[in-house]
Amino acid sequence: MKGNGVFRYICIVSLAALSCAASARDLDQDEARDLRLSGVILPLDQLMRAALERYPGATLLEAELEEEDDVFVYEVELLTREGVVRELEIHAHDGKILKDEVDD
Repeated sequence: MKGNGVFRYICIVSLAALSCAASARDLDQDEARDLRLSGVILPLDQLMRAALERYPGATLLEAELEEEDDVFVYEVELLTREGVVRELEIHAHDGKILKDEVDD
């Protein structure tokens, strides 16, 4: 009986983690344009300034606008001069870098 309770707990925790991860959604270019024109988010080129100041000469590989809990975040991949791929999360409203790590 005790083992069954542990299994149930693990299932509940796993489902909760999956539902949190699934709550983020990618926005398409039309949604991004509408948000930018309405002033909800800043233009991507403006947001990239902080990232390129941190990694001068880096090349943008990918940028995706995501929404999670009504917060808009750009997930950006950069290739640095040293050949390292960095993954950054940039708050789309104020440009604050929320995450910066080596991409696996």
